[in-house]
Amino acid sequence: MTTQPALSPSPTPSGVDALASTDSPSSTDAPLSTDAAAARSRELAASIAQDPTRHRMLTGDRPTGDLHIGHYLSSLRSRVALQDAGVDSFVLIADYQVITDRDSVGRLQDHTFSLLADYLAAGVDPRRSTIFTHSAVPALNQLMLPFLSLVTQAELLRNPTVKDELAASRRPLSGLLLTYPVHQAADILFCQADVVPVGRDQLPHLEQTRVIARRFNARYADGAALFPEPSALLNDQQLILGTDGRKMSKTRGNVIRLAATEYETAALLRKARTDSESTITYEPERRPEVANLLTIAAGFTGETPEALAAAVGSGGGALKALVIEAVNEGLRAHRERRRELVADRAQLVEILHEGNARANAVAEATLAEVRRAMSMDY
Repeated sequence: MTTQPALSPSPTPSGVDALASTDSPSSTDAPLSTDAAAARSRELAASIAQDPTRHRMLTGDRPTGDLHIGHYLSSLRSRVALQDAGVDSFVLIADYQVITDRDSVGRLQDHTFSLLADYLAAGVDPRRSTIFTHSAVPALNQLMLPFLSLVTQAELLRNPTVKDELAASRRPLSGLLLTYPVHQAADILFCQADVVPVGRDQLPHLEQTRVIARRFNARYADGAALFPEPSALLNDQQLILGTDGRKMSKTRGNVIRLAATEYETAALLRKARTDSESTITYEPERRPEVANLLTIAAGFTGETPEALAAAVGSGGGALKALVIEAVNEGLRAHRERRRELVADRAQLVEILHEGNARANAVAEATLAEVRRAMSMDY
């Protein structure tokens, strides 16, 4: 398989690195520092707490496989909490983005309905949250065209997620992967979302969205705020590691799926990495694998990792038994509801069709505003 060398230095001035080095953003487009993004996130959280109905959230996932406990602890529950607080919620199943770094769609339909079942089982309410797919909302994707005029090749190549995905795929750089940040901007801006729950690693994507909104408003809307500049609602929860001690990832095969049986969950957790020390302590920096297991158990029991470590005392086996019980008990209701949903594909199809219809109405209205701003409303 051919790898893509374009991110290495080019001997010619027209190489992509030459572009990246010469085309720097203006001072007004300079990305926020991590501290500034964290401060804005705190302000946003305070505003949501004061009046959640003033805000709209956009979040979602790629349907590349079943969701796992990392998704459940770090994102699914927080989405439900925002929805239940009264934030208008849009939840995207990003089916088009499946092909950013792979040759085929694979089991796309199965994965899409698996995501939907997990969303619903976790408490995402289709009456209060709009659940939709990329491919069913043409007006959203049509926003890509004007948005692409507002970014440079160099800016896209600087995006760390594009670089990371390219390195992981070991494939030539596709046009879809290169423009992945612009597609994400269309996801967020089509529904005028101002709240985007993300981890710190996703801040570059959101900053690109803010730049696109700012440039569109200045260039085509005479400075009017046709698009809001969305803010990150940062998730500061500790990263959940996989059973091998690395970041939990479907592609690494180190996950515990929400769809797994209790037996499968127990078997996977018994193989999870710990260390050679017998006394159980919560020290994330020094003992990341042990701390990770305690964090998982804490996420499902509501107790602190420190309290759980004290309760276990010593023994890796005792720690794993605690985590197995916490996960299986914590997911019992979710898994039961999930089985009911998966057994009724017609209901899932109906829910997705209703969400797609609502998303289409919003996207068409936004695209009409864009056409008017660009004098294309013939």
